[in-house]
Amino acid sequence: MAVRYTEEQLNTVDKSLLIQMFLNQQEQLQTLTAEVASLNEKMQLMMEQMILANRNRFGRSSEKMTDASQISFMEVDGTIVFFNEAEAVCDLDTPEPEHLEKSAPCPVKKKGKKEQDLSGLPTHRINHYMTEEELTAEFGKNGWKQLPDAISRRYRFVPAKVEVEEHHIGVYADKKDGHMVKAEHPRGLLHGSAVSPTLAAAIINGKYVNAIPLYRLEQEFKRYGLAITRQNMANWMIRLGEEYLSVLYDYLHRKLYDYHVIQADETPVLVNRDGRPAGSKSYMWVYRSGYMYPDRQIVLYEYQRTRNASHPREFLKDFSGICVTDGYQVYHTLEKEKEDLTIAGCWVHGRRKFEEALATIPAEGKKESVAFLVMKQIQAIYREEGKLKELSSKERLAQRQVVIRPLVDALFAYLKQKKEQIVVKGKLQAAFTYLLNQEKYLRVFLDDGDVPMDNNASERAIRGFCIGKKNWEVIDTINGAKTSAVIYSIAETAKANNLKPYEYFEHLLTVIPEHMEDTDRSFLEELLPWSPTLPENIRK
Repeated sequence: MAVRYTEEQLNTVDKSLLIQMFLNQQEQLQTLTAEVASLNEKMQLMMEQMILANRNRFGRSSEKMTDASQISFMEVDGTIVFFNEAEAVCDLDTPEPEHLEKSAPCPVKKKGKKEQDLSGLPTHRINHYMTEEELTAEFGKNGWKQLPDAISRRYRFVPAKVEVEEHHIGVYADKKDGHMVKAEHPRGLLHGSAVSPTLAAAIINGKYVNAIPLYRLEQEFKRYGLAITRQNMANWMIRLGEEYLSVLYDYLHRKLYDYHVIQADETPVLVNRDGRPAGSKSYMWVYRSGYMYPDRQIVLYEYQRTRNASHPREFLKDFSGICVTDGYQVYHTLEKEKEDLTIAGCWVHGRRKFEEALATIPAEGKKESVAFLVMKQIQAIYREEGKLKELSSKERLAQRQVVIRPLVDALFAYLKQKKEQIVVKGKLQAAFTYLLNQEKYLRVFLDDGDVPMDNNASERAIRGFCIGKKNWEVIDTINGAKTSAVIYSIAETAKANNLKPYEYFEHLLTVIPEHMEDTDRSFLEELLPWSPTLPENIRK
């Protein structure tokens, strides 16, 4: 219990004792002040966490800005419970609006869209004409003339069907020595299995493109009279991936080195049986060609049990150029190790930090806040960058130097000026620290017209894993995880190059088995997604 002195008691106290009492009180006051400041910081952090938790639970799932009090950018690279299952689906393609306060108007539907949608489909003509007797009854004998037909179009769906391919192979024997030969015929995909390229492509398209779980595919095949278990399908996928599709995957991996700019990202996943305790995190690494190369895109996934630097070090060992990433330190370590590697930063990750800080500020104070002003500055940079999409690399670089560099210089000057004023630990201070620490990497795009401002393209590539829940059977073992990485790589690469995944996989599984005895892999050039020799029915 604290001692209280009366005025009379203090008048009788020795001066030296009074001084000592004052110093003690001063020390206690300093201690209490520090404790209050610490509690205030903890309270601030707790409030920020509560606000962000409520926003993530009840807020919008889009990164599209609406009004000044509801600027929201949702993270998509959070923990994914299973190897390729989504916890969130975000629209990372949404363009930056012109103003923070206003939402973009909805596009007006163009006339003739139905005709455009129907133009590329085969037409099944059905005639509806009156008979001679009906016309005579209506108009009298020879009292009518034929006008141009009225045409009504509608979609016609033809359900899938399952057939049996029965290959009759001619067998011939020599009358003299009895030796036999067989007529040329396509080799079976898997020894001892009745799976065909068409069936395998249907399973791949269902599972890896349309996110249909194997047990539902099993039920669907039963309706067509085909008894295929999910275990059969899982085994087929692993074997097809290891024996055939991995050949194209490795070829695409080498092709990726031909690009001057690539992008990389990683996301946590869980694999049921990988030799570690249940719940241990594994990672799916994603590497893709730079977003500024729209014609020949490559998207590759690689499963690894850890997130350490050894994995990208091995994957990128023969790559020289620029790699766009988020702020993960592993990539910066690689840059220090490889003289021919430059790491470029992602502006979206920096922007999200300030968006989180802005979300913790009361609505009445948002527009006057430092976070809001920084967001507007970043938005201005994005707006000017958006005007350069159709330019060549050289033209884009010239415009960046003239228009965008001054905006970036002004932003970092502002951050450095305001940094010392942000003394309270929290989201705002973390946002300042992140952006300033990443300055070197965030500036790389200013000096190369092929470097995008952000790593959104890699995040979009992860969406293949982020559709559906609890619908994967293959991802039970490491082999299953590696095979899924191979198949997803080819599927996403096909989609990125505007190919039809089903038709493409059917073609691959028809052609690749016929070349497995080749001493080189030059035949794969004609199987690349941009090859002019691909059958026309594969292209959209």
